[in-house]
Amino acid sequence: MAVAVLFLFNCNSKQKDSVSYGKSETVAQPKETHPGKKLLETQCYVCHSPTASHDNRIGPPMIAIKRHYISEHTTKEEFVKDMQAWIKNPNAADAKMKGAVKRFGVMPKQYFPEETIAQIADYMYTYELEQPDWFQGHMKKGKGQGKGKHGRKNKAHKNQEASTNSEDLSIEDRGLKYALGTKAVLGKNLMGTIQKKGTDEALSFCNVKAYPLTDSMAVVYNAQIKRVTDQPRNPSNQANSSELEFIKTFKNQVADKKAITPLSETVNGKAHVYYPIVTNTMCLQCHGQPNKDIQPSTLSKIKLLYPNDKAVGYTENQVRGMWHVTFNSNK
Repeated sequence: MAVAVLFLFNCNSKQKDSVSYGKSETVAQPKETHPGKKLLETQCYVCHSPTASHDNRIGPPMIAIKRHYISEHTTKEEFVKDMQAWIKNPNAADAKMKGAVKRFGVMPKQYFPEETIAQIADYMYTYELEQPDWFQGHMKKGKGQGKGKHGRKNKAHKNQEASTNSEDLSIEDRGLKYALGTKAVLGKNLMGTIQKKGTDEALSFCNVKAYPLTDSMAVVYNAQIKRVTDQPRNPSNQANSSELEFIKTFKNQVADKKAITPLSETVNGKAHVYYPIVTNTMCLQCHGQPNKDIQPSTLSKIKLLYPNDKAVGYTENQVRGMWHVTFNSNK
């Protein structure tokens, strides 16, 4: 699955995982205010969390990705280009992490502006990244080793949510965390079903399990979480008039190739945060062009489970709907 990789001035900031990768470079931006830090935490840690256990993961941790892509001679420019190339076209042939591909599969192709990838890659290259508790032992056993050298263990992983603790986030980032956390749970279960039982069974999974899983995450976050769209498969996901306006805004952002950020409003003490659902290659198996992306057997099952389905005909990088997350604005 995954490589959603999207990189000092203080005595606590170790550069480049305590080893020198490439030439020494001038760092113009402190770690805490570097734009790549926030992007890494909100966009990448959903699937590449530094706190997830070894066995309960969606994808490899970002520190492992860094180790495989950076050697002593890798420059920042080379690393940024490698990350941009991978995100544009993830595929098994070009993967440098064969073990991760075997375990998780190739990550679905996703839309990220080049600037966003560059900021994340810059942060990854420059600063020490958080490590899971099991990571050093995993490396010492000879598993998951790349060309890069081992770094010093980062103590930050002791904090379960690290620097993305909900209480420290803005309303927009808090809503985004809840949406992406729910997306990760749904995605992990959906991909597992596809890999083990095929696309047709994944439809049954969505029909039966998607709502209960979403509701369970809403309980975890003490929030209301729903997915809405202008072209629903399940009529219960039909967006209302105000939600349709936000979907229209997101469609314009994607069409203009702008960086996507959450939108929010506060009504009667409740924070409402919106974030788009953008199609990737995996989505097209059930939401693409009939008899082209969608196999005939899958199309027949869609018609059986959803007689009034409108959620087909998409291509990559289109807004298929959005997350709408609601919680108390006073935290």
